[in-house]
Amino acid sequence: MRVETLVVGPVMTNCYIIACEETNKGAVIDPGGDAKAILAAVKRMGADVEYVLNTHGHFDHTLANDAIVAATGATLAIHEADAPMLAMGGGAAWFGMKGSQSRPDLLLRDGDIVRVGNLQLRVLHVPGHSPGGVAFYLAEQGVVFSGDALFQMGIGRTDLPGGDYDRLIASIRTKLLTLPPDTVVYPGHGPATTIARERVGNPFLY
Repeated sequence: MRVETLVVGPVMTNCYIIACEETNKGAVIDPGGDAKAILAAVKRMGADVEYVLNTHGHFDHTLANDAIVAATGATLAIHEADAPMLAMGGGAAWFGMKGSQSRPDLLLRDGDIVRVGNLQLRVLHVPGHSPGGVAFYLAEQGVVFSGDALFQMGIGRTDLPGGDYDRLIASIRTKLLTLPPDTVVYPGHGPATTIARERVGNPFLY
């Protein structure tokens, strides 16, 4: 698997472009802005983007959804519990901004498998930051895209509408910390980490 990370949008969100090495089929995870930069990276990678995958519905992870879908013909996917938030602009109005009012093509549920070429992304429902927050886990590659659930030495905020601190902690402990310790965590903001590092050092989890 090839992975490229771009930091995009008004609050410095990690957008990930992944591609299957054998087929060049690809996906864009959390296009939170700067559509031109994302599309330029897709072109450099030579990726045939089949999916735009949102880890959750907040505007800073979804602003460029429509532009990427329009340019690539990709299927837009989000967990069913966050689809209403996406349709209302992802909460951009909370911050005096205008969000993208996207309509998803595919509603995700816990345990679903999204196939991108020979890659298999398992959907892990990790609510708490938002009701429909998910992580995308690729077991064979040993990586998980955690959205705003788990960061390097941090966790997602839970003070926005739909947030729930206890639910987020439970999600992290049962869905993410149970992954193999050498799993690389690609978060929604900030640098990558590993499950092992967060198990022993993340101060929010103990």
